[in-house]
Amino acid sequence: MVVGCVAALLAAAAGTAQAVDNLPPKQPLVQDLQSEFKACATGDDTPYVPAPPRLSAVLYDPEEDNQPSESSPVKGEFEAWWTDSAGVEQRRTNTTVTLTSGAHFHWTMPDDIPADTVVNWHVRANDGKAASAWSDEGDGSVCSFVYDDVNPEKATISSPEYPEDVFWVDGVGVYGHFTMDSPSDDVVAYTYGFMGGPYGTVSAERPGAAVTLPYLPLTAGPKSLTVRAIDRAGRSSGQSLYDFNVRSGRAPVARWKLDDPAGSRSAAAETGAVARAGTGVTFGGPAPTGTAATTTVSLDGSGHAFLIPDAPATDIRETFAVSAWVRPAESGRHMTVASQDADGKPGFGLGLRSQAGGPAWSFALAGARVSGGAPETGEWAHLLGLYDAETGRARLYVNGHEVGVAAEATPAEAAGAFQIGRARGTLGYRDRWHGDIGDVQVHDRVVVPDEVTGLALRKPKLLGHWSLGDAADGASPEQSGGTPLRLGAGASIYQGSDSSCIPEIDPDCTYVPPPLVGDGHLRLDGESGYAAADGPVVDTGDSFTLGAVVRLADSGPAHPMTVLSQAGEHTDAFKVRYEPSTRAWQLVMPERDEAGAAEKVVARIARADGGEGSGHRLAVVYDDGSDTIKLYLDGQTSAEATASLPDGWHSTGALQVGRAKAGDGWGEYLRGDVDEVQAYSGALRDKDVNGLGWGTDPCLC
Repeated sequence: MVVGCVAALLAAAAGTAQAVDNLPPKQPLVQDLQSEFKACATGDDTPYVPAPPRLSAVLYDPEEDNQPSESSPVKGEFEAWWTDSAGVEQRRTNTTVTLTSGAHFHWTMPDDIPADTVVNWHVRANDGKAASAWSDEGDGSVCSFVYDDVNPEKATISSPEYPEDVFWVDGVGVYGHFTMDSPSDDVVAYTYGFMGGPYGTVSAERPGAAVTLPYLPLTAGPKSLTVRAIDRAGRSSGQSLYDFNVRSGRAPVARWKLDDPAGSRSAAAETGAVARAGTGVTFGGPAPTGTAATTTVSLDGSGHAFLIPDAPATDIRETFAVSAWVRPAESGRHMTVASQDADGKPGFGLGLRSQAGGPAWSFALAGARVSGGAPETGEWAHLLGLYDAETGRARLYVNGHEVGVAAEATPAEAAGAFQIGRARGTLGYRDRWHGDIGDVQVHDRVVVPDEVTGLALRKPKLLGHWSLGDAADGASPEQSGGTPLRLGAGASIYQGSDSSCIPEIDPDCTYVPPPLVGDGHLRLDGESGYAAADGPVVDTGDSFTLGAVVRLADSGPAHPMTVLSQAGEHTDAFKVRYEPSTRAWQLVMPERDEAGAAEKVVARIARADGGEGSGHRLAVVYDDGSDTIKLYLDGQTSAEATASLPDGWHSTGALQVGRAKAGDGWGEYLRGDVDEVQAYSGALRDKDVNGLGWGTDPCLC
């Protein structure tokens, strides 16, 4: 009897184990199913595919089926069906290879499935002992797709602003609207590409609907647009090509150069109406250097400091831009450069705003305001406020650079007079300008970034170019007859050979390497060698650029070595040196003329030359307009070689080549070669910096 009980217990246990082993696989989940990478859907959401699709499913077998470390092998059983053109249901099935639980199972549909027909499918898992429920049973859903085997027709392209049959059309800064329309009723998107960009894909609101795309020409010349229509299956049409030609940007609708003769009582308009001047306006004032302006007007900030053409300059509900050169005589209160009257308020205002964190330039429009930059009393700046009606955004540019954050605006009509030097208020005019204003322009289009840069450009002026090819009486001449660089005791001019020695022809001759650039270069001994001008060459309190070619004599210098510097009373206003501990060239600019003052340091990594090769072309640029310093190595800069310097200071020391100020004396003497020292007032652009150090001066075009 005991034996019988034991047998019964064993049989029951075996039955329980078998029941666990035979748990069926899990029902496939709809979210784990795809038709050619498109999610499982049916009805109105049925996906279209461009070829017989690969069906995909993730299948699972319960973990309870297995002992630890065992896998759960399963197969996928797919089934698809549709109704053919004769009304007969067709079915296809496929059983996959065995894979582990959780794997992706696939079935590529056969080539005989019909086009333009709804094909349904479902799937289940089979572990060889039991099968799961089909994926569409219970709370599941059938999956469907439609195979589309026809490409959409090519799109037609049209633009009212830039018609293809008109040779030249106005122009840079004027939006065009390009409509793309394919005759195919299943097109859902268009891919497009304008010559030089932008490129992208735009969706239609509904299948078959045309799409209109805005485009802003940034440059003049022949342009083209290529388009392909994309249908809901992802099939592409052939390429459509649309050619058009863009003129240069049209001239301003109003411009007052404000360069009228001293004593004038009105400002002539290059375009627009003459502007009468209040008695607080004085003509014949100074102009910003490096610009086309010859004179400006000075406004005394009184109630009589204004210029008014007695007419609006533009419709501010449409795209417009207003710009001017300005130099504030103070910065502790709100001041207006330009505005246009609305009902008891300005329709827009461009000027200076006093605020808790310090003064800022400002462009205000319809309750929106963009602020940025740092106005400085007595410093010139170029301002440009832009309202883009296409995007509904206002932007502000200072000295050619966008500042602040673009703000959304919806301006109302401002049909009153354009104002220079004041803004309309409820009780009269306010925020009167105190300082200088020049070349006020109003455009009725977008002034594009390159144009903004051009309007704000202050062309640098060459102050000196020392080729260092020779020296007479211890002085190396400046190319244009300016102040020479005087050589110290450990400095000499190296001129190399006459190139007559060619070892391949005459093995007995001794080859002497040529100078770095041109006929000679400056050689410094690292102990007492230097060259210096008779006084300061660049004004370090304003924008300047300096460049030189340098080659270090050692591959592992023992201490920092300075190639260029210019000192104040207590420290260098700047120095360009090699720092061996970081293997980098550095630009060091103290924030004040004080011993131990905080320094701005930017760097470019470079291995020391060891007396070999052609050296490196170094350049430093201080842009007072954007308050930035940059260090260039062989014509290139980087984020690590750029920093902010809000206030440069004026130095009175002489330009030094090959040494830096050290306490009451000199140090950081450079051991190596220096050539092509070039100095400019003003900040060279990136493309111009690349022209330094080759023996000629960049054209600054």
